[in-house]
Amino acid sequence: MEDIVSKEILEKAMRGDLEAFESVYRASAGFVYNVAFRVVHNKEEAEEVVQDVFLKIYDKLKGFRSESSFKTWVYRITANAAINRYKRIAKEKERHVEFDENCDVAVDADKIGMDEKYYKDKVNDILDKLNPDQKACVVLRELEGLSYQEISSVLNVGINTVRTRLKRARERFMDLNKGGVENEL
Repeated sequence: MEDIVSKEILEKAMRGDLEAFESVYRASAGFVYNVAFRVVHNKEEAEEVVQDVFLKIYDKLKGFRSESSFKTWVYRITANAAINRYKRIAKEKERHVEFDENCDVAVDADKIGMDEKYYKDKVNDILDKLNPDQKACVVLRELEGLSYQEISSVLNVGINTVRTRLKRARERFMDLNKGGVENEL
């Protein structure tokens, strides 16, 4: 996995250079949002995760030791923040009888066919039924394209844990998908 910012920019940001930190933000905000959204499945919550992640990065950047790539470090922070946010959302939903199901990305219905929209909705519904740890693994593997080793590093768990979570997520997906989505995780 290649890093998202040059070593020079990263070193400047680590020394407190705000312009360099802004470069770090611009280079990584998109993928941070994508990972967060795939886990929390809500635009506003994903934006909150992005803010939390960059506050944490800004706070912890001076202590970044380059033992892993910067991108892996950011993925780890993002995945943990998104999982924590997702768990909090789930607890809040349990306490409320009614909740807002406006969890879809704004999609122009004219630009996609009904079949594609149905597929996306079905996959998102199934992803929402996975536990947060399984969901994070699926998002990082299937949607972000990370290797098992990269996921292991990002989530700070063993590679066998990643394999087990993905296996269980796929089994759950198959159980929930008996009615229809052609592609499987």
